[in-house]
Amino acid sequence: MRTAIVTDSTAYITAEERARLNIHMIPLSVNISGQLFAEEVDITASEFYDKVRGAKEFPKTTQPPIGEFVALFDELAKDYDEIISIHLSSGISGTYQGAVQAGEMVEGINVYAFDSEISCAVQGFYVLRAAEMAKEGHSAKDILAALADMQQFIRAYFIVDDLAHLQRGGRLSSAAALIGGLLQVKPVLHFVDKVIVPFEKIRTRKKALKRAEQLLAEDAKKYAAMDAVVIHGNCPAEAQEWLEQLAATYPNVNFKLSYFGPVIGTHLGEGSMGLGWTKK
Repeated sequence: MRTAIVTDSTAYITAEERARLNIHMIPLSVNISGQLFAEEVDITASEFYDKVRGAKEFPKTTQPPIGEFVALFDELAKDYDEIISIHLSSGISGTYQGAVQAGEMVEGINVYAFDSEISCAVQGFYVLRAAEMAKEGHSAKDILAALADMQQFIRAYFIVDDLAHLQRGGRLSSAAALIGGLLQVKPVLHFVDKVIVPFEKIRTRKKALKRAEQLLAEDAKKYAAMDAVVIHGNCPAEAQEWLEQLAATYPNVNFKLSYFGPVIGTHLGEGSMGLGWTKK
């Protein structure tokens, strides 16, 4: 059985990784002052942050049209026996549901949509695992079982500079955003039941980053080896410095650097930081 792996742009998997592992990507889009850009195709992360700094309107994000899914799935049906389509949390986007609907419209191939219940490079952990297994010849059934097993070990926490982005975009409740603004806190956020909620309210950015590291340390003691990612919203130097400090402290963890691209960056804002990991 030949299994195709599809994901969306919010996994922020590099073009090189996509080519090496034969991963097919459907982009979400961001609307900046009336102009629509497909992320990872029409606009880079750094270009996005430059553009929105001078924009008068808050950018808006758009999920892929179902027709794009159908066209891709139809094309893949020519060469593959089955498709696994892995997407950002259904609690913050309709992209996963779009993949489900498109899969029902395509004939001649079985499509299995997988809700990562998370986003960004942590979503990418699922995609990379699936692609590696597909390359080794595993069936969709085996790959989906492995992804379900991964879910119990996936962790991700992030810190935003300004909760207003999440509030305006409807990805965080007004009450949570208001409390954060009044107290001037830097909350550590995470996904629970597919949506973004505060994990802890912490006074300073430095302490919030340290708290995320403490949570990583708890798992680093449990497992012999882990994959982890430091994610940044257009602050690469700070993120690289943090990554190097973490890598020196936790030798059993394989760290990489990633970023919040245009779609997720719209909701988190510039200066955001994230830390995610999974057991190897």
